[in-house]
Amino acid sequence: MHIVIDNRIRRSSTGRYSDRLVEHLQKIDSGNHYTILLSEGDKWKPSSKNFTALEAPFAQFSFNPLQQIRFARLLYGLKADLVHFPMNQQPVFYFKKVVTSTLDLTMLQFTRAGKTPLPIHWIKMLGYKFLFWYSNKKSAHIITISNYVKLALANRYAFTKDKTTTTYLASELAFKNTSPPKKSHKPDKFVLYVGTAFPHKNLINLVKSFELVAEYNEGLNLVLVGKKEYHYEQLEKLVNKSKFSSRIIITGFVDDPVLAWYYKNAAAYVFPSLSEGFGLPGLEAMAHGCPVVSSNATCLPEVYGEAAHYFDPGDVADMAQKISEVLDDKKLRQKLVEKGHKQVNKYSWENMAKQTLEIYEKALKSNT
Repeated sequence: MHIVIDNRIRRSSTGRYSDRLVEHLQKIDSGNHYTILLSEGDKWKPSSKNFTALEAPFAQFSFNPLQQIRFARLLYGLKADLVHFPMNQQPVFYFKKVVTSTLDLTMLQFTRAGKTPLPIHWIKMLGYKFLFWYSNKKSAHIITISNYVKLALANRYAFTKDKTTTTYLASELAFKNTSPPKKSHKPDKFVLYVGTAFPHKNLINLVKSFELVAEYNEGLNLVLVGKKEYHYEQLEKLVNKSKFSSRIIITGFVDDPVLAWYYKNAAAYVFPSLSEGFGLPGLEAMAHGCPVVSSNATCLPEVYGEAAHYFDPGDVADMAQKISEVLDDKKLRQKLVEKGHKQVNKYSWENMAKQTLEIYEKALKSNT
C-alpha cells in the first residue's frame, strides 16, 4: 500500500514525534511504499528505498482557501491508500482515508494570541476549533499520545471513543557529549526548565515559586531554556521586576551538548505546565539523571508515574514546597533519579512505530 505522512512540522519543537515515527518506520517496514511530505527547504533524505521525500510548500497552519485547495490537489495526485496527519491541521477538501494524531487539547483551553490582534486571533481560533473537530470526525482512526488525551477527546467528542489508540512517545537517549554554557549562563546551583513560554506552560507561577524558594536558598538560580519569542519576551519583563532577577537566567535556544550540561548539572528539573499531551522534557531530564519536580496536571502523572515529585500547578506555595523538598532531601533526590531511569526505559520509539503501523493496517480495513 502507499502511505503518505505529512512531516512538514518535522523541524519544529513539536515535530520530534513525526520525525521519530518516520525514522523507525524505515527500520521496520520494507513492504509498503511511503511518501514523506516536507516543508519548503527541508533537505531530509530517506534511508530506505521504499521511502520517498516530497516538498509540500504550504503553510502548516493556513486557512487560506487557495492553499487548502492546492494541498488537497497534491494529495489526490499522489493516489495514496492512506494519509497520516500527525497534527490536526490538514486540508478540508481532502476526502480520502486519513489517520490523524491528536496530540493534546491545549489550544482549545488556553489562548496564546501573541502579537496577533485579539479579534483576528479569535477568528483564527474559530477556524482551528472547526478543523480540530472535522479532522477527528473524518479520520478512519485517531492516534493519541497518552490515555489522558484519549479520554479527554472522547469526553468532548463521543464519536472518537471506538476509533482511538494511544501510542506513547519516548525520550531520547542521554546525550553523550556535554558542553558548558557561556560563563554568564553557568550558575553553580540551579533548578531548570526547558521548553516554550506559552501561557499554559505556567512560567509566571514558576518564577513566583522560585522567589519563595530563593529566600532560603542563597546562591540558587533558576535557568529557563527555550527559543526566545514573544512569550519569553513578555516573561522577561516580569523577571526584570523581580528582586531575584539577577538569579533568573533566560538562555534562549541552546544546542544539544549545552542542553545536556544543564540537565546533568541541575539540582532539579521543574515542569509547571497546566496542560500537556505527553511531557517529553521531564523524561529527557530523567534520562540524564536529573530529579523531576512536576505539575500533577493532565497526563503528567500517567507518563512520569512514581518518578516525579508532584505539586498543584495553581498553588505557588505548594510548588515552592515541593521544589524545596527535592533540594533539601538527598534520599528523595536519589530515589527520583533511580525511578527516573526505570521510567524512561518503559517507553520506546520503535514500539510506537510498530503500533502506528498496526493502526495503518486497521484503518485500511475499515469502512470509514
